[in-house]
Amino acid sequence: MSKLYIVPTPVGNLGDMTPRAVEVLQSVDLILAEDTRTSGVLLKHFGITTHAESHHKWNEHETVERIREKILSGLSVALISDAGTPGISDPGFLLARTCAEAGIDVETLPGATACIPALVNSGLPCDRFCFEGFLPLKKGRQTRLKELSEERRTMVFYESPLRLVRTLGNLSEAFGPERQASVSREISKKFDTTVRGTLDYLHKYFTDHPPKGEIVIVVAGRSDK
Repeated sequence: MSKLYIVPTPVGNLGDMTPRAVEVLQSVDLILAEDTRTSGVLLKHFGITTHAESHHKWNEHETVERIREKILSGLSVALISDAGTPGISDPGFLLARTCAEAGIDVETLPGATACIPALVNSGLPCDRFCFEGFLPLKKGRQTRLKELSEERRTMVFYESPLRLVRTLGNLSEAFGPERQASVSREISKKFDTTVRGTLDYLHKYFTDHPPKGEIVIVVAGRSDK
């Protein structure tokens, strides 16, 4: 049956891959991968020989119509990203929307994502939270931070290790240096680490200890206290 499958892949440990995800990737006619070289390691590890093509943020606007037509012609297609769930700060939304509008069945498998482990690891309230992904790099950055300074839910951000110190400084200025937060890196990998403290402490800590790997920042919401 023709369908678009959205398939999460491990954010670190390959043991986090689900049997169902492997089964789907083995059974579809085509795999769309953010980077076929990165995904090639995963596919080889699980003995998946399905043909894979590139589908990333630089070409998705050019390829999405062609992929839709392939599925409408009867092919089943799976979308994966380099790590985690496609569509969550990764390509996926445009293709899912295009297929849904064309009446194509879209099925997203549950699985790995970096934001939930980081949120729970933080020790901050996780009954209500908002996922912000990456902050704007330049235009709109200060405006967004000002808006979020009033947010009462716990906030989750993704960040590059190269921009972490700058972002922690920006968050400290916008929310106050005493706001509680945490920084998680390399989730589910060998050097999985979470550092907790105030934004001021975290800014100083990572200034002295430059991080590597994928970063998730979790920040407490505004409190009347």
